[in-house]
Amino acid sequence: MAEPIRIMPAVPTADAPALPQNIEAEAALLGAMMIDNRLCEDVQIKLREEHFFEPLHGRIYAQILRLVDRNMIANPVTLRPLFEGDEAMRELGGPAYLAQLTGSGAALIGARDFATQIYDLALLRALVGVGRGMVESAMDTSDEVDPKTQIEQAEVALYKVAEEGGEQGSTKSFLQAATEAVKNAERALNSGGHVSGITTGLDSLNAKMGGLHRSDLIILAGRPGMGKTSLATNIAFNAAQRMMREKEDGIPENKRLGAGCAFFSLEMSADQLATRILAESSGISGESLRMGKISQNDFRNLARAAAELEQLPLYIDDTPGLTIAALRTRARRLKRQRGIDLIIVDYLQLLSGGGRGGEANRVQEISEISRGLKQLAKELSVPVIALSQLSRQVEARENKRPILSDLRESGSIEQDADLVLFVFREEYYINFQKPTEPGPDTSEMDPVNIAYQEWQRLMAKAFGIAEVVVAKSRHGSTGTVPLKFDAKITRFSDLADSSYAVPDYE
Repeated sequence: MAEPIRIMPAVPTADAPALPQNIEAEAALLGAMMIDNRLCEDVQIKLREEHFFEPLHGRIYAQILRLVDRNMIANPVTLRPLFEGDEAMRELGGPAYLAQLTGSGAALIGARDFATQIYDLALLRALVGVGRGMVESAMDTSDEVDPKTQIEQAEVALYKVAEEGGEQGSTKSFLQAATEAVKNAERALNSGGHVSGITTGLDSLNAKMGGLHRSDLIILAGRPGMGKTSLATNIAFNAAQRMMREKEDGIPENKRLGAGCAFFSLEMSADQLATRILAESSGISGESLRMGKISQNDFRNLARAAAELEQLPLYIDDTPGLTIAALRTRARRLKRQRGIDLIIVDYLQLLSGGGRGGEANRVQEISEISRGLKQLAKELSVPVIALSQLSRQVEARENKRPILSDLRESGSIEQDADLVLFVFREEYYINFQKPTEPGPDTSEMDPVNIAYQEWQRLMAKAFGIAEVVVAKSRHGSTGTVPLKFDAKITRFSDLADSSYAVPDYE
């Protein structure tokens, strides 16, 4: 009969009760793995060395996996030389302890259940650790303590514990990956609009990009006054409204083109964004809404639009000065609590990184922010649209249409982005070039009159027209998509006249 296993469990005290653990299950699992090395294939997907409560067991587990990985047999004989000098092993009788672990072949039957329990108990210990850390931080009343930062750090720690129980490894077979690809193609086919991702609400933009794809970082950039915030707001509203309609129509979640949206507005307040959305929905000028220059009929239209949109799955966070870590924490919480599937950040340069420093470190900080946003997109499997400013060098050129090198701190942003879109409105620049208006007595051939007529011709051609330049795309071709822009209600829409279409340049 095999000798009983001699293990010294942690002794609880009045101040420190015993942590959740089952050392007997750990010993039984290790014994089963040494008897049948094939168990390693299943167990190592979920279980890691640090999940074992007894450190010695964790080291034995790691060595078993290393030997199996080298196509060697892992048993008490092959493991013995690796633990000759292990102090903890010596306290338990030396390498003979390995043979004691294999004493009960009955452990083979419940090996997978033992692994699950060891893993679950490790999560409980992690929760205890987070709780203790929260208590210690909260008890610290020094001058440098920031309670909000502590809350954010606690949320990050809790989310990491929660994620432990999520995806079992990121490796997918080709069958799994191909099945997902076919589902996306089927979704695009059934949509009628060739949309495999989340809709932008603009058919011409959907046709060019195929919608907004999960895990993508999309940079939407433009000079001030071009309408990038308006376009982002339109996309958020269109996606949220589409989801609301699809939910009412009973369309299954995996076939919906709409999405709940989290809009992080670091520049505008929540009520300003809401005013824009209400203006778009009711058809009333945003300026008139702010100044109260509306009729009773307009007000009724406004009230009706507000009532229709009260259940809109659009969540606005207008907290100023967010760090990338705080934004990721809030986005995870919204994903968990509200099920959001689209994130918009307005705008990237207003975020701050984790480090401290002046202008010299700004490029490095922007790199950290863009990487953080890309990681967030992959982690939550949602498209992230980040608005970005362009450098002033655009204004110095005769041709004001933006290019990739115009992105401020462009190296990291351009590299991390899956899609780069530029918003360009020629009307904006033509309007500033307005020449002197001729008087009533000016002849038609007068240079002043000729210049003014030429300006009117250019203005008429560009009026209400915006272009979205797809400057980078990992999923398709680049090119330009013309759109109609109604400045009065800050709304982008599809152009009815296809003669404006601009061919792809790649």
